[in-house]
Amino acid sequence: MNHRLLISLKRSINQFDVLIILGCIWFLGKFIRYVFPPLFELLQDTFVVSTTLIGWSFSLFLFAYAAVQFPTGIVCDKFGTKLVIAGGVLVSSIGALILVVDTSFIIYLFLMILLGFGTGVHKTAAVQLLSDTYPTHRGRVLGIFDTFGTFGGVVAPLAVVIAASIPGQHPGWRILLFGTGVLGLVYTALFIIRVDNNILRDIKKAYDQRMASTGSDTAVQSHSTTDQTASNPNGHSYLKLFVNRRFSIFVIAAICFAFTYQGVVSFLPLYLVQEAGLTSSRAGILYSILFIASFSQVVAGEISDQIGTLPVIIGSLGLATISVVVLIVGTDAGIVVLSVATLSIGLGAHSFRPVRGAYLMESLPDDLSAGGLGIVRTLLMGSGAVAPGVVGTVADIFSFRLAFTILAASVGVATVLNILLLYDST
Repeated sequence: MNHRLLISLKRSINQFDVLIILGCIWFLGKFIRYVFPPLFELLQDTFVVSTTLIGWSFSLFLFAYAAVQFPTGIVCDKFGTKLVIAGGVLVSSIGALILVVDTSFIIYLFLMILLGFGTGVHKTAAVQLLSDTYPTHRGRVLGIFDTFGTFGGVVAPLAVVIAASIPGQHPGWRILLFGTGVLGLVYTALFIIRVDNNILRDIKKAYDQRMASTGSDTAVQSHSTTDQTASNPNGHSYLKLFVNRRFSIFVIAAICFAFTYQGVVSFLPLYLVQEAGLTSSRAGILYSILFIASFSQVVAGEISDQIGTLPVIIGSLGLATISVVVLIVGTDAGIVVLSVATLSIGLGAHSFRPVRGAYLMESLPDDLSAGGLGIVRTLLMGSGAVAPGVVGTVADIFSFRLAFTILAASVGVATVLNILLLYDST
């Protein structure tokens, strides 16, 4: 029986090795991303900066993350996804290792940009690779993949608490990031060994194919514009995607959600401390609950495979909208109400994200899928990158409640737009 179990386990690992390794790398990328919000108070004390500056410093991370989405997609379409994934995790690991050194705020800002670049390239490339590897189970696989990632958010605040108790000359959070960097180097090696036997070979093959296409005879060169675009996608090809009204409406809705989501996850711990009067430890636990809800991604992805994407998207965004409103009006209602609201925000937000990816992959042409996803993710992450700076600024000038009210309105708009899409399709 044990022998059969081992054989079954080995077969499963062989079948899903790409998903497992990419999921582990995404876990690490999300861990790096969400380890900083629980550190905002400490970082303010370390660098002696305001809430506005600490918010915009995190925005720099997200701007860098956003900036690489579309270029990543183009590189994937032309040369494949594997080089992009390996390079991204390597850059992220180096950035995390450098943070061990005591630095000035300016150097810290530079490292935030570097970490944003390194972690930003992964998902666009990974979604493409996973979609190609598991074409008949996209919703399920992307749900599992995103669950790997969001559990990085579950672990991050707890790891910060543990790291803070580590005695020694260096602050515990710097040691934590050093360990993160070392783990990233291990994942880089595993990816290259297990998933990609020869990255350079794949690059050469793609290059040779493109050179052969460029040097083809006159008859081949006289193919229609559509055929030329398919074999050699350019910027105009990707921009033409937005001529489709339904595609553009969905992208606008996704942008609104991205603004709300990033604003919430960037400042929820500080919001709960300043507006709800919770201790930092309790706020950190609630912050973990937000990511524990990511188990809903697998369920949402499975349901979307059965009934379609838009009904799941509307239900998810509607739940997130109501939950943010409860978080605003219920700050004095006690820990139970705040916990339920936080859990519900997580359920709604995490349920939306893998289904969003499935909807986009269904909507995009095969030859423009990676680049199309890249340009959409650039817009989404650009919107999300603005959120921490806006929330921090509004909180300093007015209040955190007003800042979170803006976030609630944004996700509400996203819900309404998707309802219109569903109505338009009937």
